[in-house]
Amino acid sequence: MEKLKITEIIKLISLGKTFEAQTLDGALTIKINRYTPYICTAIHDGHQIRKELKDKIALNEYERWYEEDPHTGQFIKSLPITIVAHDSRFEYDLNRDPENCVYEEAWGKKVWKRKLTDRQKKISQQKHRNYYNILQVLIQQIESKFGGCVVYDLHTYNHKRWDREVPLFNVGTENVNQSKYRSVIDHWLKELGSIELNNVKNDTQENGVFFGRGYNLKYVTENFTNTIVLATEVKKVFCDEETGEIYPELIQEIQKKLKVAITNNALFYTNDYSTWNSKSSFNLLDKGDDPELLKVDKKLFNLLRNFELLAFVNPNNTRQEQKKYMRSKAKLNPKFTYAPIKIHPFELKRELSQVNLQKISDVNIRHMYEDAVNAHFDKIDMLGTLDSKKFLYNSLRYFGRPSNRDLNNANYLIHLPELPEEQIKAPLMDAKTCVDYFNKSLEDYKMECNVELSNKVIAEVMVLNSIQTVRVRPDAMFNKKEINGLIEHEIGVHMVTTKNSASQKLKIFNLGLPVNTRTQEGLAILSEYLSGSISIKRLKQLGLRVIMADMMCNGADFVECHDTLIEKYNQDPNEAFTMVTRIFRGGGFTKDYLYLKGFVDILNKWNNNENLDALLVGKTSHFYQDIIEEMIQREMVETPHFITKSFTDPKYDKINQIHKYILSGLK
Repeated sequence: MEKLKITEIIKLISLGKTFEAQTLDGALTIKINRYTPYICTAIHDGHQIRKELKDKIALNEYERWYEEDPHTGQFIKSLPITIVAHDSRFEYDLNRDPENCVYEEAWGKKVWKRKLTDRQKKISQQKHRNYYNILQVLIQQIESKFGGCVVYDLHTYNHKRWDREVPLFNVGTENVNQSKYRSVIDHWLKELGSIELNNVKNDTQENGVFFGRGYNLKYVTENFTNTIVLATEVKKVFCDEETGEIYPELIQEIQKKLKVAITNNALFYTNDYSTWNSKSSFNLLDKGDDPELLKVDKKLFNLLRNFELLAFVNPNNTRQEQKKYMRSKAKLNPKFTYAPIKIHPFELKRELSQVNLQKISDVNIRHMYEDAVNAHFDKIDMLGTLDSKKFLYNSLRYFGRPSNRDLNNANYLIHLPELPEEQIKAPLMDAKTCVDYFNKSLEDYKMECNVELSNKVIAEVMVLNSIQTVRVRPDAMFNKKEINGLIEHEIGVHMVTTKNSASQKLKIFNLGLPVNTRTQEGLAILSEYLSGSISIKRLKQLGLRVIMADMMCNGADFVECHDTLIEKYNQDPNEAFTMVTRIFRGGGFTKDYLYLKGFVDILNKWNNNENLDALLVGKTSHFYQDIIEEMIQREMVETPHFITKSFTDPKYDKINQIHKYILSGLK
């Protein structure tokens, strides 16, 4: 971050430039990523005391921290215009007038061991003036652009000193123009009151403990008739105020919720008090590329670009072991072997842990990246324990295991009666013919990728994201409906999201969000269904994968699962072998139960008329759909170039109404 003179900062603001800088003396940081009709300030966030005063301060570190407003700078970090003070209020208090901004006594305690010299006091008062000179020109610039401004003046307060229940959020409005801004105040109180924090009661009050008598509010109110200051106190529930211990998860949660509350209120304000014209609160956030985010993203991509779990976890002797297994009359568990791992798991985790995700200013985006990195730790652990007993444990950590609801849905499907029309034997086509159909589909999408025959896959068809390749097992045979379903599944979703992710500046969508399997397979099966390519056999297959994953988690071995598929569920022995191999590869791979779980997720979204386009930007997860949609509106993520054809043109005339009725029974 660059350091600038006060005059340089003021000049940049006067010219309407965007920038982020710290004052030369380090007193404050100002960030203007985009000019919007609101500002966020954290004037008591700071803790530092300049060097020449350290031997004079009578208060220790804790005593100062106790009366400061820690983490308020973090609370507003996601927002486009922020001013965060780094100096302690005990050096000079920005919320007091210039003549009284340097304390002699505060909260009944003497602040200085020895009296400050006039020169020392004047330096502090000049720092005070510097802040208000910057604030003055900033509000002038915003009012000139938009006709008005909201200042969110964030503070925190100690609550244990009170002998009564005090609010989580307090808004001080005593010095605000009530007749003009009453509706904005009420909306802000409503937004704050709707915030839900884990295990924290939310009582939001106006003038409950503080009244808005600080100088920051008074200065702006006296100098600007078209600007409202919402002085807001947050109860220090995010730390133990008696020990100084902080609760990071609660800080992040408050940051997320305040981001939403502030942008929603700012949008409400713009309707009546500014010339800003927008219907979405997302448009009140930064737009375009964030250089720090791009740097972090690039580092992650360089580390993980060649890491694809499925490329390592598929056995390289599946066909040989299948022949041995059948010769043993299905009595001896297969002994799968795997290609050598080309990465060093510990070293990769060490390098990942050194990526500074805190540089990502937006809390929601940072949280998404943190989740993605943690998910890759789990996947790396899986790879590091490949073909060992620990592999299943790590698979359970990442993919989880079937829930009771999953098992109920699975049992519902596997007990479906066959449909007479699906019993008719259709001509089968070989793998080479399937490749031709795939290439024709790619032409229809105007998409380029490799389609090849390969013995390196267990499934009949698989997409490898990292090399943009579709692999088809040479011995696979398909009827026309199955080929259509595979095209919808592998090209219409998996290759569509692969190609879309390749065109994104942010490569997180190519690497994949946490457990993206659940969403990606859900989208792929929905595509099969909407194209009229689903069948009872396919639905039963999804259910049986859940049952097999659960059996394995409960201790069943390969032979027991294989026997169950044949004897209890009348499956073909070779198809049963493939299904069980998928579950047992690596040492216990629970991934396959997510196909049905993901389908239920996505089918519900479709039935609720939700737009799924945001989930096609790459290897996404529906748990982050809101963030992705926000990033698209903020022009940080491109809208997907390729869209699944069955989503834009569903073949309702080809969908069997019995299938539709069956799927309505999934929970």
